[in-house]
Amino acid sequence: MIGKEVKVGVCLYVEDMAGMVRFYRDTLGFRTQWTEGDFAEFETASGELSFFMYSRKAFAEAIGERYLPPEGINQTFEIAMWLPRFADVDEEYRRLSAKEGVRFPTGAPVTYPFGIRNFYVADPEGNLLEIGSMHKE
Repeated sequence: MIGKEVKVGVCLYVEDMAGMVRFYRDTLGFRTQWTEGDFAEFETASGELSFFMYSRKAFAEAIGERYLPPEGINQTFEIAMWLPRFADVDEEYRRLSAKEGVRFPTGAPVTYPFGIRNFYVADPEGNLLEIGSMHKE
């Protein structure tokens, strides 16, 4: 496998499929490709199966593991969503700030000395989403 030639997909294991689909679809604005039963897929610029969800409980059963739901902010990974410009980051922060119940664990957007401007959102199950840009203009 050559990394540059491999398309990568991200799967979130979720407790409340309907609630998580609503957040990603209605709050963040992702269009859904499929939302049946224990699975949901969302459209992204990265193509098919680049972002999807699967029932945490169904997955634990499928691999014969004990079901252990997480608590609080997920500190094991984040999903980074890169926007074209710094201004887009600020606009998305304003848009999401106007919505009820959106959590920003680190507050408003920040520009770092290494050239990234970002902020974080926690989804309803505590997964961290970095919304940022690497381009000032």
